[in-house]
Amino acid sequence: MNIEEYVNTYMSEVADIAKQIDQNAVADMVRILLKTREKEGRLFIIGVGGGAGNATHAVNDFRKIAGIESYTPTDNVSELTARVNDDGWDTVFVNWLKGSRLNDKDGVLVFSVGGGNIEKNISVNLVKALKYAQEVEAYIVGVVGRDGGYTAQVADACVVVPTVNPETVTPHTESYQAIIWHLIVSHPMLKTYEMKWESVK
Repeated sequence: MNIEEYVNTYMSEVADIAKQIDQNAVADMVRILLKTREKEGRLFIIGVGGGAGNATHAVNDFRKIAGIESYTPTDNVSELTARVNDDGWDTVFVNWLKGSRLNDKDGVLVFSVGGGNIEKNISVNLVKALKYAQEVEAYIVGVVGRDGGYTAQVADACVVVPTVNPETVTPHTESYQAIIWHLIVSHPMLKTYEMKWESVK
C-alpha cells in the first residue's frame, strides 16, 4: 500500500465509524452530564496514555464551555507518582477518587481503548475506580473502543467506538473520544459559555 492509499483508507475508516456511532448513547451522555451540572456535581475524567492526554483537554472544555467543575488525576504529576510509588498503579485512581470525596452528585468519565479488564490484567486501575464509583452511586459514562470492557458493562451511558479495522483500533478510539466530548460540550443544552472563534464576527 502506498502513501496515498493508506491516507484514503484511513479517512474512509473515519467516515465509516461516524456512520456507526450509537447516537442514542451520545444523547444519554448529554442527559447525564446535564444532571451532574444541575446537582452541582463534579466530573472526574480518567484515562491512561492517550486517554490521559484527552482527559486534560476535556477538563478544560467541560469547565470553560459547559460550566461543569471537572478534574483529572493525571494533571497532578506529583500526587499521581506519589500514589503509584507508595500504593501501586492499580489503586492510583480509586484512592484519588476517595481523596476527592466522590459522591452521588458526581460523574466519572472514562477515556480508554479497552475499558478495563480484570481477567486480562489490563487497566485494572480503571476497573477499581469504577467499582468505587458504583459503590457511592456516582454517574459513570465513557468513550471506549473494542468491546468496551468493564466500562461498557457498568456505565450509565457509554459510546463504544466501532472497530472497522483491527489495525487501527487505538488511533480511531482516541480520535473519537475527542469528537464525542467536543460534541457534548458544544451541545446547546450543555454549552454555557461562548467559544472564542464562534464569537468572533
